[in-house]
Amino acid sequence: MSDPVEEFLPTRRSLLIRLKNWDDQESWRNFFDTYSKLIYSFARKAGFGDAEAQDIVQETVVTVAKHIPQFEYDPALGSFKSWLLQITRSRIIDHVRKRQYSRGDQVFQREEPLATQVLETAAQTTHFDLELIWDQEWQKHLLETAMDKVKRQVSPKHFQLFHLHVVKRMPAKEIAQRLRVKLPEIYFAKYKVQRLLQKEIKYLERTLI
Repeated sequence: MSDPVEEFLPTRRSLLIRLKNWDDQESWRNFFDTYSKLIYSFARKAGFGDAEAQDIVQETVVTVAKHIPQFEYDPALGSFKSWLLQITRSRIIDHVRKRQYSRGDQVFQREEPLATQVLETAAQTTHFDLELIWDQEWQKHLLETAMDKVKRQVSPKHFQLFHLHVVKRMPAKEIAQRLRVKLPEIYFAKYKVQRLLQKEIKYLERTLI
C-alpha cells in the first residue's frame, strides 16, 4: 500500500531521490504542480507582477533541477523548505538586479556585481520581509494541501457545508435556508471536516522535510 501522503507531499525523501533523475517526468510534474503555486504567490507578495513572478517560478525550478543531484537531505543542516527558499530568494535577487539596470526599453550592462544590500534596501522600501512572507506562504501551502486531501475523504455535501460555514463564514441559519438542510447536519459537517483537517495538518508538519 502506498504512502497516503506521497500524492500530496512530494518533498519526501523518496521524491527527492527521484528528482535526481532528470528523465523522471512524472516526479518533476508533481514537483512543479505542487510548488509552482507556492513560489508564484511568494514572488507576487514580494512585489513582482504576474510576468516576473512566472519567470521566477520557471527560473527557480530550473535551478532546483540543476542542483538537486548535489542536494542531500540532512535535518542537522536544514530542511528542504529552507533550501527551496534560498534558491527562490536568489532568483528574486536576480530580478531586483535586472530592475536596477533597466531604463525604459533599454537594458544597460552592469559593470560589477550588485550587492545583496540592494535587495535589503528594496525590502525596507516596500516593507516586506522575504522570510516572513515565505513562512506565511508555506503555511498557506500546507493548509491547502491538507484541505485537498480531506476533501477526498468526506462527502461533497459535507465539504460544501464546511466551506460555506467555516471558510466563507456564512451563518449556519442562512446555509440551512439556502441549501434546505438542518442545522445539526451543518454542525456535524463542521466538526467532522475540522477534525480531519487538524489531523492532516499535524501529520504534514511532522513529515514535511
